[in-house]
Amino acid sequence: MFSGGSYDDVKRWLRMFLNSHAKRENPRVEAVLDDDDEREGRSYGAWLRLGEHSTGLMEFDYHEVAQHRGELAWCAALAERVRQEARTLLAGSTTANVRAR
Repeated sequence: MFSGGSYDDVKRWLRMFLNSHAKRENPRVEAVLDDDDEREGRSYGAWLRLGEHSTGLMEFDYHEVAQHRGELAWCAALAERVRQEARTLLAGSTTANVRAR
């Protein structure tokens, strides 16, 4: 597998990973990454959004994600965390039960 990468490469991977696993719970859930310049090169802030509802902020250390993104066990644990966040979001959202068109 792969690990490492520039801050932007890892950010792109993280966004796709979060979206991929959140959408397994509901295709309308979106992962949003914080564009705060203070995090640049150090960490990422992300949350899941469904319409006007969102989860709390999830924080990720850049070096940890870069180092472990190629490890199956680490990715599986992160995937479960994201899916649980998505399920919690869906349970608290009144729009979650509205059929997508």
